Amino acid sequence: MTELVLTASGVAKSFGGIQALQDVSIAIRRGDIYGLIGPNGAGKTTFFNVLTGLYSRDSGSIELNGAPLQAQTPDAALVAGVARTFQNIRLFANLSVLENVMIGRHARTRAGVFAAILRLPSQRREEAAIEARARELLAFVGLAHRANDVARSLPYGEQRRLEIARALATDPQLLALDEPAAGMNASETRDLAQLIRAIRAQGITVLLIEHDMKFVMSLCDRILVLDYGRRISEGTPAEVRKDPAVIDAYLGTGQADEPGRAAA
Repeated sequence: MTELVLTASGVAKSFGGIQALQDVSIAIRRGDIYGLIGPNGAGKTTFFNVLTGLYSRDSGSIELNGAPLQAQTPDAALVAGVARTFQNIRLFANLSVLENVMIGRHARTRAGVFAAILRLPSQRREEAAIEARARELLAFVGLAHRANDVARSLPYGEQRRLEIARALATDPQLLALDEPAAGMNASETRDLAQLIRAIRAQGITVLLIEHDMKFVMSLCDRILVLDYGRRISEGTPAEVRKDPAVIDAYLGTGQADEPGRAAA
């Protein structure tokens, strides 16, 4: 195990004539909460999609725990140890809250189709362990009392928590959260910050995109700022807030946590 859980060097991605990422490098230390911010069109979501196998990169390298991350599909990224949530919540709306988390846990199961069809003892034991772990995670995110409810019946903030629980069920080395506070009220945002800190306390490294600068500045250990697909700043929240390049990217407001240009 290395001190760095994720490193990327020279990552580039284009779509036709649009250069979405240009020579992006990043180094995330194990156990950090690391923020990725920037104005609209900065390349944040593109980087997430490259990292998690939705897009293939044109050039550059990515390493997870010191080994090349060759994931070219989302399921390969998940098996490697990178789990994510999405800006637009993606749950199995007609399944129960418990079933949603159990589906995430199945990424780490070993029983094959033959064992499942025959309901072999090994498969039954594994399924019981999956359910037990799913219930633990629901308790961890504060949803144990909603286990049997249909996912679509949950209010917005609880759906966010459910999506995080499902991602945690895959035992990730790196949890990538795409705008987890989007659409939340102040109370839900505070609770989310507490949950993310609790996740870090479990030894899981967190990478997040977020447009709420106060949320990012109060939560993250380090922050990378992108603008037009390029890295323009990286450092602690205090360092990034004072960086002239960041101030300029946010239209010269003088405060990175009060952007004049949208940072979603």
